[in-house]
Amino acid sequence: MRSYTITPLRTPRLVWEEIPALQVDNVQWLPDTGVRMQQQMCCDANFLYVRQQAWEQNLRAQHTGYLQQVCEDSCMEFFFTPGKDGRYFNLEINPNGSIRLGFGPAGGPRTQLVLPNMEQFFSVEAQRTEDGWTLTYAIPLTFIQIFYPDFCFRPGTVLRGNCYKCGDLTDHPHYLSWNPVQSETPAFHRPQDFGLLLFG
Repeated sequence: MRSYTITPLRTPRLVWEEIPALQVDNVQWLPDTGVRMQQQMCCDANFLYVRQQAWEQNLRAQHTGYLQQVCEDSCMEFFFTPGKDGRYFNLEINPNGSIRLGFGPAGGPRTQLVLPNMEQFFSVEAQRTEDGWTLTYAIPLTFIQIFYPDFCFRPGTVLRGNCYKCGDLTDHPHYLSWNPVQSETPAFHRPQDFGLLLFG
């Protein structure tokens, strides 16, 4: 099981070049297409900041609304759980900044969440680059506390989670994960395969 330490911000200025990255480099279920992804995370008292970067050609970005199957497009995903009750969040975003957000247990009733001005709520910024694309967003602590009231971003706190890269209908279908997914067929909704995300 892989682990990653979430960097605490000591100053108001966020410099991503100073934040370590985890590598989403487990190629699963399909032949390697050369697509790669990394994710960085840091936090202050109020937000968990996330930066995802993909190296990918011929991006697909068809979906523009909420609750759409952004996994069909070029897509980066972050699944995480603050608790031990089997419920977790899945946050899936395409190069248009379109979000699919769900919450609940694997294999059970999962709720698809839509918030007013969701891209603004999470401060989503999607940027295309010469060799791929980048996403940055911020997850407010107050959002997590709706579901886990006692949760805080403090040293020693642990999230369990996984990071994924996919593109079901792209020119180069692919599935990548940070922690290996122990399934014979594509299946990201497997919290038993989550790694450890430690608040430093």
